[in-house]
Amino acid sequence: MDEQFARARAHLAQVEPGLVDFLRLARRSIVVNLPIQMDDGSVQNFVGYRVLHSRLLGPGKGGIRYHPDVTLTEVTALAALMTWKCALVRVPFGGAKGGIACDTKSLSEGELRRLTRRYIAELGDDIGPYTDIPAPDLYTDARVMAWVFDTYDQMHPGENNWPVVTGKPRELGGSQGRDQATGRGCVETLERFLQVDGLPGMSALDGARVAIQGFGDVGTAAARCFRDRGARVVAVSDSRGGILADDDAALDLERVAAHKAEAGTVAGTPGTRTITNEDLLALECDVLVPAALGGQIHSGNVGSVRARVVLEGANRPVTPEADDALAARGVPVLPDILANAGGVVVSYAEWVQNIEHHDWSLEEVHAHLREAMVSAVDRVVARWRGFPADAATSGLSTDLRTAAMVEAVQRLATVTEQRGIWP
Repeated sequence: MDEQFARARAHLAQVEPGLVDFLRLARRSIVVNLPIQMDDGSVQNFVGYRVLHSRLLGPGKGGIRYHPDVTLTEVTALAALMTWKCALVRVPFGGAKGGIACDTKSLSEGELRRLTRRYIAELGDDIGPYTDIPAPDLYTDARVMAWVFDTYDQMHPGENNWPVVTGKPRELGGSQGRDQATGRGCVETLERFLQVDGLPGMSALDGARVAIQGFGDVGTAAARCFRDRGARVVAVSDSRGGILADDDAALDLERVAAHKAEAGTVAGTPGTRTITNEDLLALECDVLVPAALGGQIHSGNVGSVRARVVLEGANRPVTPEADDALAARGVPVLPDILANAGGVVVSYAEWVQNIEHHDWSLEEVHAHLREAMVSAVDRVVARWRGFPADAATSGLSTDLRTAAMVEAVQRLATVTEQRGIWP
């Protein structure tokens, strides 16, 4: 994140130097210890985090992830990413992120529920509908967000607490289309990029060969949306392996999903060939969608990437070194703060619906998502094409990620100057 920020900063010489650290550093970081009584009667301590990066544009917004490798450093970086993302897609939120270092696969539902409730209780009024609004992330879901809501609601009786968290079950004020928003937003982003001639020789998704690393919520939704728009999803993978369609045909996505539900992995789906995640990244295809974890395309494997365009469904899946290598080969990377921003766009829609006690139709949600993504793509492409012709020879980055970061940071700098420094 520091490297991405520095590359954008190099294009913004007019920004007051004293504002740079203010825009880069987190506003607030919280670490909490969470002692939980396990089902066997023992007590185990977990460590949780919540980082609020910025409130320049509105309350903090960002997911809660449960994973053994969650650290304060990771959460801080992801909170910054959310700040740039919200600024870029013109959602009136700042960036935030949270997480607990834990392995959900080793916890019972009761243990997970007690852990979630204790975490939210420890955060107290550091979250709230107008302060900091959580959402689902890695290994959390609508069920966990229901516990978040209920815990906060018990602590704040007599108030409209529906907007304290997004990604809730429909019965608890969740928005239609939220579960598919990030994946669908990825497809909207790429489709608009093609429509504005971002990739010479490819103007539409119809017939495009697509490979998706990660067949979780984002990857599954993206795959189905690609299929519905005429693309051929030829390969997908998860943490236990991948599959490639036989004879260059499109995968039967419903069969793949059914097999994963039964076997716990896409690997072994009847009528497909088993491949590794590294094999998938090296497939010859039109569109490569890394929608799993960060750092998947790096200096060690970027030379094997043969896609025409990379669409970041995950956060930080392409390292700066790989960015440079792909740019040198003319392979555009649609960056995470643009491509996977559909989730926060529809989270904002849920927040608005909760405040106003409304329930939008799926068509309204999809229209809102498309409008936001099209507008963001147009602004990023305009910034990208507006870089000076000699910028690259001067050592400046001129890829789409840098264009998106410049657009976001410039907006935050402008807002800061307009608001003034308090006091």
